[in-house]
Amino acid sequence: MSGGSRTAGAGPAARMRIAVIGDCPLFRHGVSHLVATAPDLHLVVTVPSIDRADGDLRGAEVVLMDLQQSPAAVAAAVAELRERGHAVIVVSSSPQVDAVRVIRAGASGYLSRQAEGEELLTAIRIVGSGHSYVCAPAGYLLRRSPHFTDREREVLGLLANGATDQEIARQLRISTHTVHSHLDRIGEKTGSRRRSDLTRLAIEHGLTDRA
Repeated sequence: MSGGSRTAGAGPAARMRIAVIGDCPLFRHGVSHLVATAPDLHLVVTVPSIDRADGDLRGAEVVLMDLQQSPAAVAAAVAELRERGHAVIVVSSSPQVDAVRVIRAGASGYLSRQAEGEELLTAIRIVGSGHSYVCAPAGYLLRRSPHFTDREREVLGLLANGATDQEIARQLRISTHTVHSHLDRIGEKTGSRRRSDLTRLAIEHGLTDRA
């Protein structure tokens, strides 16, 4: 996966707009400083809560959020931000707030607080380019489904990591027609055909290489 073409040679007008929401001052300060070092990113606001942001979130493409709240409250915050049109990355060190739950709520990314700064920047760029990024302990996600063939698992995993149908075909050395056939069979088995739904499905079953 890559962060898309907008990061290459991006001028000030093309910088990706980032908001940081976190109830820990050290988190806000550290992430804000990190984002400020990236020439292709622009920090629009850093606040301790969604309520404190008021209208300052307007225009932010990606919201990086770390709230020490209950899983239900975090999921509700994700859903609210998605409703406003923001892509959301949840950062958490709580074992109760897992990737599956926040992805179901609408988050495009999940990171552990133990993630390195370079990985955080990579996640922002990937999510900002319309893909998903998940880095979570395998114990949360490794729930296998007996309904998928090995090839279907590979297709789902590559799709969840942001690969296009053509990229999936190239990596698996099969035709795009075969990729479409696999996706059709997955859709028949799950009732899910949208890429966003299939991405969440892959994450739930531990099929991404970020698990």
